[in-house]
Amino acid sequence: MAPNAVNGINPDRFRDPTTAWIGHDGEWRVIVGSSTDDRRGLAVLYKSRDFFNWTQATKPLHHEDLTGMWECPDFFPVSITGTDGLETSSFGEVKHVLKVSLIETLHDYYTVGSYDREKDVYVPDHGFVQDGSAPRLDYGKFYASKTFYDDVKKRRILWGWVNESSPAKDDIEKGWSGLQSFPRKVWLGESGNELLQWPIEEIETLRETQVKWDNKVLKAGSTIQVHGVTAAQADVDVSFKVKDLEKADVIEPSWTDPQKICSEEDLSVKSGLGPFGLMVLASNDMEEYTSVYFRIFKSNETKYVVLMCSDQSRSSLNEENDKATFGAFVAIDPSQETLSLRTLIDHSIVESYGGGGKVCITSRVYPKLAIGENTNLFVFNKGTQSVDVLGLNAWSLKSAQINGETVSPFSECEDSHSLNQY
Repeated sequence: MAPNAVNGINPDRFRDPTTAWIGHDGEWRVIVGSSTDDRRGLAVLYKSRDFFNWTQATKPLHHEDLTGMWECPDFFPVSITGTDGLETSSFGEVKHVLKVSLIETLHDYYTVGSYDREKDVYVPDHGFVQDGSAPRLDYGKFYASKTFYDDVKKRRILWGWVNESSPAKDDIEKGWSGLQSFPRKVWLGESGNELLQWPIEEIETLRETQVKWDNKVLKAGSTIQVHGVTAAQADVDVSFKVKDLEKADVIEPSWTDPQKICSEEDLSVKSGLGPFGLMVLASNDMEEYTSVYFRIFKSNETKYVVLMCSDQSRSSLNEENDKATFGAFVAIDPSQETLSLRTLIDHSIVESYGGGGKVCITSRVYPKLAIGENTNLFVFNKGTQSVDVLGLNAWSLKSAQINGETVSPFSECEDSHSLNQY
């Protein structure tokens, strides 16, 4: 299983075998990421009877033109009847997911489709293309992800690489660069065309002090502090309900790029409905904060568009940090559903899950003031209309234990993401 003169694969564009599975004939299969000189991305397929000797198939499992190198491919089945994960060789009432990490964008994209076990061909469902237009697993700092099947709890678990926002010289001084995300359970949503993600239940064992709100009104322009939790290391789950949907601003037809909208319509830009959400890792004087929020637009009299943003522009006084604003559209109908937001805060990591896990955005921030006890948490509404907080639960999180040893926060001059540093 290697590039050679016969298969013509460039050794620089051949890597990252995925989890193997057993086909209809009892032989093992595995795919490896690759690309051709003309930027065709490939999931090169290999087969083996004994797991030692591998033969390249005559055709790739899947390919897509003009997508460049496919890194870290991941191919796995998902149930169409429930949320349980499936062993990688499962078939029957399933769809399949192909995830690729595109080196040209440094983002992870996935498609949902069908796997022909006889022909060893994967075909994305209608509307999916294995390129930069496909859905992303995470719309922030998240790359080179991989899922694994947990056969004890019958779930598929996703990990991803959270890369740095600081310059390389800072990474050298700190002594590290990047870390793995919180592990997430992954399953196929009821629509059959999107993956849902949620932090694994074990994260809840780290919860300590709880603060709970019910039925609180966020008036236009209000900001309310959440007292009683360690805001530098917390788990926050909040549900919003908007009544006056007719007050939503009309979305422009040209507004198709959610990240661009979030960047241009930042926290200072008021609209009818939004921005409203959370300010996390906020310093005492509000010189630093990271905001995670929603806006609601209407495209016509009965259809609404929900935008979720994670804004790093005020996250740190360090001007050399990457302070990009991330964004994604959330496929929910605010006239029928509440807007839920769960955010895990771990010193320099902010992982947010919108719409029950329909959208995930991870931010990597390095505040200089909002550290330890000098960190605050707020709920806010900068829009012109009131928003209801149906419920808010916030917990302080204790440090994780790895092999029985407590992982303690680092000092202020070092990294301090004590929950998920390993």
